[in-house]
Amino acid sequence: MRGLEAEIGKKLKNFELDAAFSQADGCLGILGPSGCGKSMTLRAVAGLVRPDRGRICLDGRILFDSGKRVDLSVQKRKVGYLFQNYALFPNMTVAENIRAGMRKGPAAGKNLAELVRRFHLEGLEGRYPGQLSGGQQQRTALARIFASDAQCLLLDEPFSAMDSYLREEMQIGLAQIIREFEGCMVLVSHDRDEIYRLCDRTLIMENGKSVVCGGTRELFARPRRVAAARLTGCKNLSRIRRAGDFQVHALDWHVTLQTKEPVTSRITHVGIRAHDILPAPEGEDVPNRIRVLVKEKVYSPFEWTLVFQNLEEPGAGIWMKRERGDMQVPEAVTVDPAKILLLEE
Repeated sequence: MRGLEAEIGKKLKNFELDAAFSQADGCLGILGPSGCGKSMTLRAVAGLVRPDRGRICLDGRILFDSGKRVDLSVQKRKVGYLFQNYALFPNMTVAENIRAGMRKGPAAGKNLAELVRRFHLEGLEGRYPGQLSGGQQQRTALARIFASDAQCLLLDEPFSAMDSYLREEMQIGLAQIIREFEGCMVLVSHDRDEIYRLCDRTLIMENGKSVVCGGTRELFARPRRVAAARLTGCKNLSRIRRAGDFQVHALDWHVTLQTKEPVTSRITHVGIRAHDILPAPEGEDVPNRIRVLVKEKVYSPFEWTLVFQNLEEPGAGIWMKRERGDMQVPEAVTVDPAKILLLEE
């Protein structure tokens, strides 16, 4: 099979890593909080850490198999790894760092020039890493990986050290690289926006475990699991009591909600994204009307957040986000039943 397949189990100090995923081509995002095992998963695929059990294959070639006692060295795996700090050789120039990852041969000089141009490093070939900006260091590290014959690229939070402006600029450049790369990539991040922009599929991890994996846009729209909803940015989560085939009572908010999807016995929580809560028109019969008791208002440059409770029976706070142009606090709000997320623990 083309692409990467991995089942990784390893006992660690604070938790047990139990990750499983596959990716044929394009970019798989691994999304999870700090310390959940994302980077350890990448290190196991790269051969920097030996799992206790499991199996890792790349394009049908076994890299690791605990049952067959196969454990290829880092050099034989044909996997490129971009560390968080880029791991450039400080005593080598940009050109020398790129050459360090390059296969030897008569075309090496030509390939170097192509890589310098591709990653916009013209004029920087003679500089050392300490003389480069964060973005220039990242482009050099990526060029070094692309100089190799890697069939799979592993990117470990490549934008974590950048400010927001440079991060977005570099994400646009990396999106182009992902489209051009003839292999698979795995990108680790705790930034949901980064994952959404760059990855066609996403694996959610929590406490060392694979929670759910699927198409990125589908997963954000229908996360299915509480951990996935939380990590994809859902601010409003509540335990529920089933009140009908298409009705739940949100125990934390003290409100009863209509749903579009049937409420099965497996559903334990509901979620509502803050942007899906809208002002309820006066005098109109709308579903899921909640009268507003203001708890807090928070203003940002381009939007504002209202935290409110159910006026009729105050419970936990509910978050609502609006654009700055619409600053009026509504007397009541509504939520489309199709926007109610039905979630399993």
